[in-house]
Amino acid sequence: MQINVHHAKTQLSRLLDRAAAGEEIVIARAGKPVARLVALDARREPRKLGQFTGQPFEIAGDFDELPDDMLLGFEEEST
Repeated sequence: MQINVHHAKTQLSRLLDRAAAGEEIVIARAGKPVARLVALDARREPRKLGQFTGQPFEIAGDFDELPDDMLLGFEEEST
């Protein structure tokens, strides 16, 4: 089903109910699709904490250094 933005704004609660029931709703602006309203997959398992425990990792040697061009950008914005 495709609807326009105005209809989506005025009927959001009903559209959410329909999406929760499994319907896919496409929201269009000036007839061109821009978004899709679908239900979230509630069956997705939560992330397992510590799944990479014991695996090696490396932090780059220049991790704490700010590149000169980035530093210059911050300095220009503050003046």
